[in-house]
Amino acid sequence: MKYELIVFGGGTSGVAAAYIASKIGIKTLLVEKSDVLGGSITQGLVLPVMKVNSCSINTDFYNDLLTFANKFSANHTYSDGNTGWFNHEILKIVFDKMLKSVNCDVLFSSYPAEVSLSFKDGFFNTTINHKLLSLYIETKYIIDATSNGEIFKILNCDFQNTDENNQSPSLRFIIGNVNTKNFADWILNIDSDRNVTSVEYTEDQVYLSTACTWEKGKNWALTPMFKKAIADGILEYEDTAYFQLFSIPAMPDCLAVNAPRIILEDERDPFVYSRALMQGRDRIYRLAKFCKKYLPGFENSYVTHISDVLGVRESYRIKGLYTFTKDDIINPKEFDNVAFACDYPIDIHSNKSDTDRLEYNQKTYYVPIECLISEKYKNLYCAGRIISADFEAQAALRTQMSCFSMGEAAAKDIYKKLKNN
Repeated sequence: MKYELIVFGGGTSGVAAAYIASKIGIKTLLVEKSDVLGGSITQGLVLPVMKVNSCSINTDFYNDLLTFANKFSANHTYSDGNTGWFNHEILKIVFDKMLKSVNCDVLFSSYPAEVSLSFKDGFFNTTINHKLLSLYIETKYIIDATSNGEIFKILNCDFQNTDENNQSPSLRFIIGNVNTKNFADWILNIDSDRNVTSVEYTEDQVYLSTACTWEKGKNWALTPMFKKAIADGILEYEDTAYFQLFSIPAMPDCLAVNAPRIILEDERDPFVYSRALMQGRDRIYRLAKFCKKYLPGFENSYVTHISDVLGVRESYRIKGLYTFTKDDIINPKEFDNVAFACDYPIDIHSNKSDTDRLEYNQKTYYVPIECLISEKYKNLYCAGRIISADFEAQAALRTQMSCFSMGEAAAKDIYKKLKNN
């Protein structure tokens, strides 16, 4: 069995890569280890997609996603112009529909077992394990969108220095049966900072966003409630590290919770990763009790979803043909082949109080395609948080909008190479 391209990983960057590749005529196979596409946006409950200035560079996938999502009433444009407020459950259907519409082959419950390069014909030889059987497949190109660089590991590729402190992960959840109107009226009354708390009353439902963290440099309106909950023994201090609430389209009584932050180091260690999941679920139980007891409108609330995956912000970063750095953000350069443009700040989530970093630059910077190409194999690409970048730059490039564009850029660059051969 032969393909021109195999995309490993069906998360945000992988589904974009596979969709665009198939749409422009590349014979593509998408391999996903779970039984659903979307990764962080569906399984990880990372909602909404953060607003990023993309300057219309490689945003075809996102524009098509909006078209498909609108057909299923699966998204909403918030009052700040952010179109990325999606319904995570309906997007599972939307992504399936998108891939089917471009005739992309998809293998669920599958993962790479072996990958080798035949220097005679330039094809990768891959063995893919499905829970029912093993498949042997040849492909000209591979995009590793597995989040942790699984194909790069199998092929013994080099990674960036990972000695720095990793960003703290999160385990998101959704709380339901909330009287969002009561909560919205209350939070608007106690918080005048519209950069933190905003509410939009629509005909169908109330949309809102609010936040509170353990950083002391900001006057968070919810801080007194968190302090009281700690004094009452409902919360632990670490439970207050980070807390955000967002509404979800077509789920009027539910709120997505960007919390809890997990206070563990080096989630690349499988035992640490496993403890992080248990710690996260324990914190979710306490946070749900906190909401029910201290926040108006949550009196009859309950947890409806807990993320299936740990929200890891940074783990492995590949060594590509170019390594994007913090200086490339501060002093933007011009590149011949731009993969995507961004203006998102350096956003580092620490595991210690008062050490978070959010460094705005107010400039649009441009990321070259060379950050997505292996320095070892010219036909091996990456997409997603494993991009070739230093620690600080990666903290600005890891957003979902950028990941969509990474996948699309890799697919289009492969298309050009296939046409030129």
